[in-house]
Amino acid sequence: MAKVSDTIPEGLQPEVDAAINWFNKQQDNAFEVTGIVDAEHSLASTGSKELRLVLCGGDTCQQKSFNVSIAGEGFDVSLAVKKAVQGEVQPELDPPPGARNPWLDSVINKHKFVILVFYRGFW
Repeated sequence: MAKVSDTIPEGLQPEVDAAINWFNKQQDNAFEVTGIVDAEHSLASTGSKELRLVLCGGDTCQQKSFNVSIAGEGFDVSLAVKKAVQGEVQPELDPPPGARNPWLDSVINKHKFVILVFYRGFW
């Protein structure tokens, strides 16, 4: 089972910063990293690292996987491509605690009420 943490290990911070900066250059809304999936696996990798990050921005949170490798003075970043197994359902990860707090605060100020729908395991 995947382990989601809302704390980025210090040893991965430069790679995480490079990944989110690269991702945000391609987006209309700015996203922020609110969690990491299986950080221990990424820390144990040498050379190119696969980072599975939970990103929140605008009205959405999503999990994206990145390949990050050292390139000269910086990093090469790309989206990781997962090979799908036929018949396999892609599991969704719950966002870490607090990932939606700023979003909820901003939405409550715009509307008389907000309805939150939770379905276990999907968001």
